[in-house]
Amino acid sequence: MHSPHAVLATVMLCFLSWAAPSAAADATRESVLQLHPGNPHCFLWRGKPTILITSGEHYGSVLNLEFDNAKYLKTLEKYGFNLTRTFCGASYLEPVGAFNIKENTLAPKAGRYLAPWARSDQPGAWDGGNKWDLTKWNEDYFKRFRDFATQAALRSVVIEVNLFCPFYEDKKTRESAMWPLSPFNAANNINGPGTVSGHDVYTLDKSGGLLAVQESFVRRIVEELKNFDNVYYEICNEPYFAGVTIEWQRHIADVISEAQKDHPAKKLISQNIANHTARIENPHPAVSIFTFHYTYPPLAVEQNYALNKVIGENETGFRGTADEVYRNEAWDFLLAGGGLFNNLDYSFTSGHEDGSFAYPPSQPGGGGASCHQQLAVLVKFMNGLDFVHLKPANKFVTGLAEGTSIRLLANSGKEYAVYLHRSPAPAWKDNKKLNSGEFQDTFTLEAPAASYDMEWLDPESGKTLGKETSRHAGGGLQITSPEYTKDIALHIKAVSL
Repeated sequence: MHSPHAVLATVMLCFLSWAAPSAAADATRESVLQLHPGNPHCFLWRGKPTILITSGEHYGSVLNLEFDNAKYLKTLEKYGFNLTRTFCGASYLEPVGAFNIKENTLAPKAGRYLAPWARSDQPGAWDGGNKWDLTKWNEDYFKRFRDFATQAALRSVVIEVNLFCPFYEDKKTRESAMWPLSPFNAANNINGPGTVSGHDVYTLDKSGGLLAVQESFVRRIVEELKNFDNVYYEICNEPYFAGVTIEWQRHIADVISEAQKDHPAKKLISQNIANHTARIENPHPAVSIFTFHYTYPPLAVEQNYALNKVIGENETGFRGTADEVYRNEAWDFLLAGGGLFNNLDYSFTSGHEDGSFAYPPSQPGGGGASCHQQLAVLVKFMNGLDFVHLKPANKFVTGLAEGTSIRLLANSGKEYAVYLHRSPAPAWKDNKKLNSGEFQDTFTLEAPAASYDMEWLDPESGKTLGKETSRHAGGGLQITSPEYTKDIALHIKAVSL
């Protein structure tokens, strides 16, 4: 016997499964994710100003058949997260143990890797199955991808569709543990392409026939997702490794653009630029999002703000497992003017799609319920701002003590958002934790005459640490924070009294 609640839940799921494809088909120029016309450093999505913030799984949500997408996306929605990143799996997956990751979703169990290519009738693929036929599609793959996009659309989650990834090489041997697993490798397909090293796969002239296969896949996935308003395409993850050329990246951007030229709701294109930071030179005109990894402090935002595009950090890690460093990284990046932040979260695994996996301390990053709760505080804070009209404005601040970091977004005379911490370079003692103590900061904010409401916030708990209203005559507004231990945020808004 089923309870009335269980029956109702089943009926609702059936309804959503039926309704979602038609809802996705309604994607228009107005609803699709796009740069905000009033401030291209953030997004406009479904008619609302949007900043993308999440703590997401390690990118195997589609290619790994063991992974329960619906459960995972429901968890993201619970915390107000509106982004996930997934690798397409057309050519890249990882062996068990890669990067010292436990329960890696990019390392599916034997027989549970889902590729866009159909299996042939010839045995001999690396996983014990038949080799792939790079001229035939696996329709089950595209069905799963569409279902993932549908479920994400229902949960108000944007998908970063990462098309390709380099085949990382061992620094000593120059061999790749990923390349032997790829359907692109000639040892795993029946078609002949891929009789090259993994170092040459993403080039225009050395790929051994793989460029045409790559183009074909890009066209197919762009066509499959044309009716969704919640996706954008990233050309390649970390193309600054293992031989990926800039000419190839620009070519793939052209292929994406050409493939969607007649689509009514064209998707944005993202390019992954560097680990940490780099100044972008000669950007492709079709690229609207530029992403970085491990971006602390967030110099990449300041260096590239003049491009008037979204600057994002879409991968964190290699700083231990403590929540505080990734919380700090997120606040620092977004209040520097970034428009997208994705914490790479190792608590999401197959069987633990609710983010409950107790990962070991040797993991290359963090995650879990407490991390989600802390980033949800940031989500709420950012959504409470009129961020379309805010710009980086540290120039308005004077008198801050040496050794304190401040990020200020401002709409002068109307609204200000402030983030303070005591762990700036070179004062940071250990990049795996924040400097802590009994801190209190005083600074001067240059602001026009107005009455200002000020509310102090603890970024860890979300608790209000103090409120006051200041009648300001103009000029230098003296501000003193409450005492805090690691970091603190402040929202200032002009009010009429």
